[in-house]
Amino acid sequence: MKRQTRALRLNRNLAQTVWGELSPTLSQGLEDLTEKYGLSLALGDIQQIDRRWYVTHAGLLRIAQRRRCHAIRTSLQKDVSDPIASRWVFKATVYKTARSRGFVGYGDADPSNVSSLVRGAELRVAETRAIDRALREAYGIGHCSVEELGSFSCPPKSFAASPRSNVLHSPNGSKNGHPRLRDQLCLLIRKHELDPIRVKRYAADFCGTQVLREASRDLVESFITHLAEWAARDRAGLLCKLNSFKPSQEVHP
Repeated sequence: MKRQTRALRLNRNLAQTVWGELSPTLSQGLEDLTEKYGLSLALGDIQQIDRRWYVTHAGLLRIAQRRRCHAIRTSLQKDVSDPIASRWVFKATVYKTARSRGFVGYGDADPSNVSSLVRGAELRVAETRAIDRALREAYGIGHCSVEELGSFSCPPKSFAASPRSNVLHSPNGSKNGHPRLRDQLCLLIRKHELDPIRVKRYAADFCGTQVLREASRDLVESFITHLAEWAARDRAGLLCKLNSFKPSQEVHP
């Protein structure tokens, strides 16, 4: 039996904490993403939606960085874009080496295929989708990216509730068994032994809100990814940052 790596154990433990016991198919898919591409659930590289694994833009960029991607270039396709209708199409080209001919991907976005949370940012969404497709083509990644989905910013709706999940009636929680942001944040706090009150104060400051519960799901997801990366890279520096927030004033999640 193949010996599990530390990274795979961490990914499986986190996945089971958030979603419950994984099916054989999900478990195998997670193993492939972990062993082949070095992706991390804690860093936000992977998401599970409708019992399928998806890579994220952050995860794809990390793959490109680890494999020393030479360059990524994007260009707006003006002939098929329509600014009045907020429809944008981008072309992205990934150059794995200086002599590479490039791997091309196209991305489009308009109000009909983006989440309401990013309405008005269709141009940026289209560019991100183009980059994701080009990176997946360049590095042979068959899993679709989250950003390529029509409503990637919204919580999925058809996943059955996990027996380990508790219903949390808040904008950043889940009412249908999807990974709750509070669970992910608490897991990071325990894993890296961080002060929960200072983390919540930092999160509110990061999201630009008075209290964390007022922040959008998108912002909280970005903070969790940011916190995980910083904690893994430089825990001492993160502790210094957290110490700048007074622990006496509670910030509710």
